[in-house]
Amino acid sequence: MNDPYSVLGVSANASDEEVKKAYHELARKYHPDNYHDNPLADLAQEKMKEVNEAYNDIMRMREGGGSGFRPGGSYSGASAGTPEGAKVRSAINSGDLDYAEELLRGFPARTAEWNFLMGSVCYRRGWLDDALQYYQTASAMDPGNGEYRQAIAYMNRGGQAYSPFGRRGAMQQGGCDACDICTAMMCMNMCCRCH
Repeated sequence: MNDPYSVLGVSANASDEEVKKAYHELARKYHPDNYHDNPLADLAQEKMKEVNEAYNDIMRMREGGGSGFRPGGSYSGASAGTPEGAKVRSAINSGDLDYAEELLRGFPARTAEWNFLMGSVCYRRGWLDDALQYYQTASAMDPGNGEYRQAIAYMNRGGQAYSPFGRRGAMQQGGCDACDICTAMMCMNMCCRCH
C-alpha cells in the first residue's frame, strides 16, 4: 500500500477532521453499492479496501497505536458475536459513541458485524444515510442475519422510534428514548435553519 496520506489525498499535517472528511468522500465514491452490475466493481472494491486501510493506519498512528502503515495491510476476521463486538454494543447501549467508534477502529477486519455496529453508531449520531449504507453492507456480507435485515427494513420504513439494541443485544422497535427525541429535534432545528 502507498503512503496512507497520499491514498486519502491529504497532507500529513491535515487535521483529524480533514482526514475524516477525505475518508468519507472517498468511501462514498468507491462504496460497492455504487458499482452494482458495473464492470469497474472489482476495481472499486480494491480501491475501497485501500482507502479503509489508509484511514485505519492514519488513525492508529495518531493514537500512538502503531508505527505506521503496513504493506499489504492484511487483517484477520472478527466474526459475529465477537467479544470486541460485545464491547462495542455495550458502549452504544450506554450512549458512549466515541468509545464505540474507537473500539471499532481497533477491529482487525471490516466484517459484517463491524459494518452493522458502525451503522448503529452512525444511526445514533443521526447520520442516517451512512447508517443505511453500513447496514446494507453488513447484510450483503451475511445475508442470513435477521438482525441486519431488520435494521435495513426499519430504515426503509422511515425509522420511527428506534433503539438498535434491546437488553439482550437484539434489534428492537417501538418505544422512544431521550436520544431519539433529541436527535429528531436537532434534525428539525437544522432543517428549519436551512433556506
